[in-house]
This record gives sequence, C-alpha cells and structure tokens, in this order.
Amino acid sequence: MSNIRLLIGVIIIVIALFAQFYNKKFPENRNFLIGCIVLYIVFNGILQLIMYVKEKNAFLFTYPPTGSFNTTGLVVTSKLPRFSDMYTLIIGTADPQSISAKPPVEFTKSVTQWFTKDGVLVEGLFWKDVEGLINEYAKEPKKSK
Repeated sequence: MSNIRLLIGVIIIVIALFAQFYNKKFPENRNFLIGCIVLYIVFNGILQLIMYVKEKNAFLFTYPPTGSFNTTGLVVTSKLPRFSDMYTLIIGTADPQSISAKPPVEFTKSVTQWFTKDGVLVEGLFWKDVEGLINEYAKEPKKSK
C-alpha cells in the first residue's frame, strides 16, 4: 500500500512540475493548466480516499514480530478528539480476520499527564504507558474452559 501511495505522490509532483514549467506563457497555456489542475485534484482525492478508507487513524504498520507465529503485522492507531485532552492509543492486528489475530488493546489518558506545567513532554512517562500497552498486547490471552 505504501508503494501505491508513493507512486500517486510522484504522479502528483510530476503534474505540478508540468504545470509550473510548461514552455508557454499564461494566456496560451490556459487549457493545459486547467487539465493539470483537474488531474492534480483527482489524484489528491484518490490519495485522500486511500488514507481515509484503508488507513483510518493509523500511523504505523509493522511486519509480524520476529519469533512469533503471527502472519500479520501490527497497526498502531491514535485518536485525539478536537477540543479534548483525552488521547487514545490502540495496538491491533493489521488483519483482524486472520486466525492468529488478537483483540486490539488500548488506553485512554489525558495528555496533561505527560507534560510539565511549563509544557515540556516527559518522554519517560509517555514511553512507560506505551510499553505497558505493548506488554498487554503481547501477553497470551486467557483460555476459557
């Protein structure tokens, strides 16, 4: 998926470069510029659609963990609603329909817990919460009898 996104991004850049450096001046190249603008909007729309439908709020996709029997990687998603201080971090399987998929784990916490009163991020506190979430995802689920 990332290769497709990169290809679409390169196409968008090429379209913009053609529009910028076309060898005719403005009144003569009007139709060419209109075509470039339309193509630019179309390819940007496709890129946004891919990000909205496929990736949702995910910012990290991984390969399967080394030494694990999982055949799918992980996806890390975050949410921070507008005008809210409650941050949610979610770790789940990239392919939820997989037989080896585990249920996603998440935590929600106020971002004010990770910052000093001067507005400086205390990375140690944040990473402690993230590592706790990773450990929660990695532990074996309880087996029902």
